[in-house]
Parts: sequence; structure tokens; C-alpha cells
Amino acid sequence: MSDATERTRWWGWGGEEGRPRLSPAGAALVTRELGLDEREAPLPPELESVALAEPSLPGEAARRLEAGLAPGGLRTDRLARVARAGGKSYPDLVRLRAGQAPAAPDAVLRPSSPEEVATIVEVCSELGVAVVPFGGGTSVVGGVTPRRDGFEAAVSLDLGGLSKAVEVDRRSLTARVGPGTLGAAAEAELGAHGLTLGHFPQSYELATVGGYVATRSAGQASTGYGRIEDRVLGLRCETPSGRLTVNPVPASAAGPSLRELVVGSEGILGVITDLTLAVEPAPEVRHYEGWSFRSFAEGVEAFRDLVQAGAAPDVARLSDEEETRLSKGLAATGSAADRAGHAYLRLRGHADGALAILGWEGESRVAARRRSRAARMLGAAGALALGEGPGRSWARNRYAAPYLRDELMDMGALVDTLETATSWSGLLGLHAAVSAAVRTALAARGAKPVVGCHVSHLYESGASLYFTMLARAERGHEIEQWSAAKRAAGEAIVAHGATITHHHAVGSDHRPWMEAEVGVLGLEVLHAAKARLDPNGVMNPGKVLPGQGEARAGLAQEVSP
Repeated sequence: MSDATERTRWWGWGGEEGRPRLSPAGAALVTRELGLDEREAPLPPELESVALAEPSLPGEAARRLEAGLAPGGLRTDRLARVARAGGKSYPDLVRLRAGQAPAAPDAVLRPSSPEEVATIVEVCSELGVAVVPFGGGTSVVGGVTPRRDGFEAAVSLDLGGLSKAVEVDRRSLTARVGPGTLGAAAEAELGAHGLTLGHFPQSYELATVGGYVATRSAGQASTGYGRIEDRVLGLRCETPSGRLTVNPVPASAAGPSLRELVVGSEGILGVITDLTLAVEPAPEVRHYEGWSFRSFAEGVEAFRDLVQAGAAPDVARLSDEEETRLSKGLAATGSAADRAGHAYLRLRGHADGALAILGWEGESRVAARRRSRAARMLGAAGALALGEGPGRSWARNRYAAPYLRDELMDMGALVDTLETATSWSGLLGLHAAVSAAVRTALAARGAKPVVGCHVSHLYESGASLYFTMLARAERGHEIEQWSAAKRAAGEAIVAHGATITHHHAVGSDHRPWMEAEVGVLGLEVLHAAKARLDPNGVMNPGKVLPGQGEARAGLAQEVSP
């Protein structure tokens, strides 16, 4: 069982070859800003030194599961278990870097067909074994970290074997995709047919299409292409109670949508085994460029005008002043061109402004027309055009942040992201409240925090906010430090009536605030669906839904398992 998961760093992101790196000047800037001492950062452990409990899968379960899988479909070796002991959340990586894998599954199962998936969930439900569906393992909210919640054992159900070739219906602009297919591989296959899914999250290089759907993902060009739920036409989901099927029709008025029940369910109801998605012709051009605003508030208003006038670009990203400052510092080369650019911005009153990246994709003439209209509106709003240079730089580095997080953690930094969304009326207030809450929580523990934010997904009624927090990590207390900041951010988000997650999903990290998100009755409805589809509660326990009767305030004391 060879898998991309095992070819990446089990304690970090991606492989070694071609990894993006901070420049020496960038590393020096971060060290200075956060007060880091690189000598304090421990090296990640060797695989053999990771503390790992003996597998405890009951003999009957092991025999029946192995009998229901192709040869080699069940593994209990160290690499397989450690590589699936968590996702890519900050707490997951802190534990693994400390040589601890307390959540490692007792076995890794790799089915090669929906029928084998059905066997797994049936046997595990009957024998009381927790099942954690695992795609690319890129969850940053504890979504694939095994939790037993009273079960004797837990298995990781690796969907890499469900990655058959993409079946394209060019006439209908649809594609049937195996859930274990890497997003990048699916895009390459679609590209050979002149098509695209248009879905490019930051996890694109490692994430699977099934993972996109299970977490209700949004891509970096979602303002233009829509979120993943806008692409899902049909699906199959194997549950402990049987197969749930949604036929791939263009639309239906037949009651509440079962598709919506499965999309975003994160494996707590069953395992997605088949997907039919809407696709579209691949763009003839992809044009990205930079703009500057005097302030984040000015940029927010311009973005609101664009989307409400039907003139929004496909990629729309606006950094606040702090993120812009840090980004410029990390990209600085000290060249004459650099100095001239900074002088120009100062002269125009944009020295401490907000950077925006905008992108248009599609047929060449149409994209040019759309870009022209947006440029007129941006100019009228006081924005400065910076040309294609910043756009090309963003496109080159659009997937680099997770790699740089590894490097920052190597240097002894706490680094994590969190995101939300709210109305245009509430956006600036929410931005200020969350930024202040995170800074206060980190500063209270003696850190010199840096908290930046950007808008990256636009809607007529509002937009997302994506925060990045950095601080010197508290050696030996990293997770407590992170939890304090995460809890402060979550409470600020809930207090402002915003969503607890825009595209990272719920997992275990956002579970404390689900009651605020959907209400008590809403939780009861979701629990009822889980009880019908997963009567013994074996599917990805400890994720999404707080236990019935658990109070949010109590849960919030421990954000992550």
C-alpha cells in the first residue's frame, strides 16, 4: 500500500524536493518581529522514536476486515499508523514533532471499491470500532485525528484506493470522480479534455476531491467558480445503515436535499465513495494583478461595490495593513526597483496601505472586458494599479504557506490560521474584534504576536476573513498557548454573529461552537440523522457534533483533543 501520505513529511507538509523557503532576509524579519531564537527549536524526531501504543484492534475485527479487503489492504506497521495519526492542524503537528502519536489508529485500511468500504463500516459498526475516513490528511481543524470516544479501537479508512480515472461527459459538462483522487490529479485529467473544476484551495497539492466535498471546501477562485457544494451534482455514501445515493440531476424539488446532508458531513455519517461534479471549459487566460488601497476599510468597500455590481473578479484577495506590511517585508529584496516601488506608494499616500490581488479567468476577450470594468471601478475608489508583478508573484507562491509554516515551526514559532465570514455591515467590526482577541490572548502569555488578515471570498451579502497568527511558541506549552488564542477568536466570532468556519470545516477544533452555529434544535436534527445512519456512533467520533447535553461553555475549555 504505497500512498502520497507516506511520501510526505508525517510531521509536516509535503516532501523535501522543491520546498518553498523563507529568504534569509525574511527569516531575519520573522525572528526579529517575534523575538525568536532558532537555537531553541528542536529537530523533528525519527520515525522509530515516536511513542506509539501497541495496536489494539480486536482479533475478530482484524480477521473480518482483512477478509473483506484485497491482499495488503490492512496495515498495522509504524509508518502507516503514524502517517495517519492526525491531519495538519497546529496541535497535530506539535504532538508529532514532540515524538507523540497518542491518536494513531490501531490499523490502516485501504479499500479498493465501494463494496469494500461497505464491508468496513458494517463490521466496525457491529463490533464497535471507530472509523476515521482519511483522504489527503490535510485537515487543519482536527478532522482526521482519530478519536475513540469509548470505543476499544479505531481504524483509519484510507480512500487512496478509490481514485479511478475521471469519467468525463463533455456534452453535459460533468465528471465522475473517485473520492480518493488528488485534486491536482483530477485537474490534470480534466485539463486533457479542455475542462476544469475551478477548485484550487491552498491544500490543492495534497488534498483529495472527496476531502473537498466532505469538508465543504472553498477554493482560492471561489468568487468566480463558486464553492465545492456548487459543483456537486450527485454522490454515493456508504453508511453503517446502508448506501445513501443522490442522483446526479441538474436540480430537484423533491424535498430537503440529501446532498446537502452529506456535503460537509466530515465522515460522521458515512464514507463518500462516488462523486459526479459539474465542470466547465478550462480558461483561455488566467490574468492576475496587484492593486493598492490606502486602507483595509477602503479596500473592503471597493470589493463590496464590485461584487454587488456584478463586476467581481474570479480571484479577489485583500490583505489588511498588518498582513500587507509583513508580506512586503518577506518579499523585500533591497533592489532599486523595490526602493522605487516603496517611494511611489509613499508619494501617493499608500505607504501603510492594503494590498489586493485580483484575477480574471476565462475566454480572452471576455476576461479583458471584465477586467476593464473592474479597473474603472477600482480607480474611482482610489485604488492604485500595481501591474502584473504582484499577481505573478502570488500565482507562483499560492500554495507555499503550508511549507513555510513548517519552516516557521522549525524556528520556534507558533503559526496558525483561522477563518470566518459575515455580512458587509459586520465585516470591519468582526475584523477588529478577532484581531484584538487573538493579540490579547497571545500577549497575555508573554508573546509578541503578529496577527494579519485578508478577505478572499466575496458574496453579495458579505465576505470571508482569513486570519494568520504568529508568535514565539511556548516550549512545552504550545497547545495551551494555541488553545487560548483559538478560544478567544472563537468567542469573538460567535459574539459577532459570524460563522465559526467558512471553509476549514468543523472537525474537533470548531466543535465547541456548533450550538451557536446551528442552535439547540439544529443540533438535535443533526444528531437524529447521525443516529439513523450511524446508530452505533462509530463514524469519525468526536467531530462536528458536541455530545447531546454538552454545554458550549464547557466544551470550549478544551478546543482540541
